[in-house]
Amino acid sequence: MDNEILTHDEVVEWLKIPKSTLYKLLNEKKIPAVKVGRHWRFLKADILSWLEKNNITNE
Repeated sequence: MDNEILTHDEVVEWLKIPKSTLYKLLNEKKIPAVKVGRHWRFLKADILSWLEKNNITNE
């Protein structure tokens, strides 16, 4: 389901990246995300589009 909302822990596990890399991408506004209160949330569809747009593969 592409409308799924992911937490930062789910995104780092899915993309197999360190939390520090995700925080860097967030600080540089290079990854699509929404801040809800003090927490970041990610739409799976937006992350998939971002991966395709940036030619990033998750192998």
